[in-house]
Amino acid sequence: MKSTETPFQLPLHISLRDDARFANFCATGNELACNQLQQSASGEGETFLYLWGGLGCGCSHLLQASCHLAEPLGRSAAYLPLEELSALGPGVLEGMEHLDLVCIDHLQHVAGDPAWEEGLFHFFNRIREQGNTLLIAANAAPRQLAINLPDLASRLSWGVVFQLQPLADEDKLSVLQQRAAARGMTFSDDVARYLLHHASRDMKDLSLLIDQLDQASLSAKRKVTIPFVKEVTGL
Repeated sequence: MKSTETPFQLPLHISLRDDARFANFCATGNELACNQLQQSASGEGETFLYLWGGLGCGCSHLLQASCHLAEPLGRSAAYLPLEELSALGPGVLEGMEHLDLVCIDHLQHVAGDPAWEEGLFHFFNRIREQGNTLLIAANAAPRQLAINLPDLASRLSWGVVFQLQPLADEDKLSVLQQRAAARGMTFSDDVARYLLHHASRDMKDLSLLIDQLDQASLSAKRKVTIPFVKEVTGL
């Protein structure tokens, strides 16, 4: 049964990227995971999903997309990137079990920390008792993380586990050009390939780079060409 208490209000300001949406995520190779996440974010699917994959595979994008999807449906949601919150301690989880959806990202950042592991174990039990949805992402499968608390390691394997597959280069090129077009820019194939081969291959970093180029292009009133990319970014 759902709690009748007032929904917990997150005291931390964690901003979601506005462009982290299911609509602009290239799901090639990850169609089932995306479908399951959308169902869970809507309150209609599994109440616990675990995503894992290498740098730039899209875990963070999908967790934030899940929050974006939940909120217009009247479902309270929180995105918790542990690489930013780990220093605050597991007390940040207190009361969050009353939220409809909690997305915990970068679990590997607290693996091996006794206080965090115990806090996560108890939080897992509390949110499960409330019947609310928990989505977790990390860079490794549950059994491959350096989790020392056996009960937590066991809990992490209870849900549906998805390994996200990285995008092929051609798919990344398409995503880069789509995101540039969404900002009113035109990236030639040559510019997109140059960015892909000289910049970070993490899609989050590439998105930030597109933002930088967009601002520079508007300010200088110049097209985005390879020489312009070199001038602005030093790549």
